Amino acid sequence: MRNDFIFHILDKHLEQFIELVESCPEDKRKVVPEGFVNSIHWHLGHVLTVTEFHVFGLSEQRLVLPAKYQELFAYGSRQSHWQEEPPAWDILIAQLKEQRNQIHELLKDKLEEPVKENFLKGENYGELIVSTVLHLVNHLGIVWAMLKVLK
Repeated sequence: MRNDFIFHILDKHLEQFIELVESCPEDKRKVVPEGFVNSIHWHLGHVLTVTEFHVFGLSEQRLVLPAKYQELFAYGSRQSHWQEEPPAWDILIAQLKEQRNQIHELLKDKLEEPVKENFLKGENYGELIVSTVLHLVNHLGIVWAMLKVLK
């Protein structure tokens, strides 16, 4: 798979996700609509946390997000179980944008490099990025639906 294509789909869908969450009114960010499990604030933190895990954690790279993000936003976590306030909305958005830059900077010439065996079955960095884009697109759809319900 071509490097420019992989980074294009990452950037395109990440930008769509960021624009979508930024359109959420401040008073609706932590609301969990009927029929949903978590808020848009949770989805924002989840995409950030899981992207780091998919791309850097599964490839044994250094993780940069605070460990508490795993408790707040990892697979299986729920906003209803939060014991503390999550990171601020604007901080999460800034970290997501910075994470995109880190992915580009650290992996621009490494997409074909093999990674250890993992549950995603990605064999190299490029495949881990594609897997995280698929995850991101899923949450893009969920957030879009949530915004419709919240209006």
